[in-house]
Amino acid sequence: MQALLSCPTASIGTVEKPRDIQVAQESFPIPIAENIYHCGYHAENSYGAASYLIQRSEGNMLVDSPRFAPPLVKRLEAMGGVRYLYLTHRDDVADHQKFRQHFGCDRILHKDEINSGTRDVEVQLSGQEPVQLAPDLLIIPVPGHTKGHTVLLYKDKFLFTGDHLAWSEEKQQLIAFRRACWYSWTELIQSMQKLANYSFEWVLPGHGRRFHSDRATMQQQMAKCLSWMEKV
Repeated sequence: MQALLSCPTASIGTVEKPRDIQVAQESFPIPIAENIYHCGYHAENSYGAASYLIQRSEGNMLVDSPRFAPPLVKRLEAMGGVRYLYLTHRDDVADHQKFRQHFGCDRILHKDEINSGTRDVEVQLSGQEPVQLAPDLLIIPVPGHTKGHTVLLYKDKFLFTGDHLAWSEEKQQLIAFRRACWYSWTELIQSMQKLANYSFEWVLPGHGRRFHSDRATMQQQMAKCLSWMEKV
């Protein structure tokens, strides 16, 4: 039922009318670890990208936009609403305007990702230096997939990577998306080298699998990813 609700193209069906759909609706956002949740309700106009919720006493943050689905909105309200809607890049903005109108949240997006649909975003980042949005929230520019792509490091532990970095089940390692690099593979490699200097335990992508490990293993995986990137 969670997959049915989350499918961005409504391609999952059932033979009989599901009886436990409300239970599935109330299960979102799905806990991942600590105060991090997977929102589900993937949006077709965000290419099915995953969206996450960080529940914070200082104000909750949505990472990339899910569908503006009433059951999800109701659950977000019950969990404290949305203070920030952080958008990693232009591809995964989905229903950002509806979330802004409903919650009054500040949207965050790099200026190099702004287009006609996002020109009213409240916080427009610029340049290539990291931005300390709050003591626990660091935004790191990582141009490559797109020119203004950024990633978010939360509590020096959780890295929300958008389309920059993900776990590949096929390769059993962290990867970047060579066939979906719309700006510069060379700059993407440079961005990954910069990112490898940070320490974290979780990779939470928009596409691909999540990855969790100790910091030493994560550093080894980042080195392996870079070695692979330089060969493809």
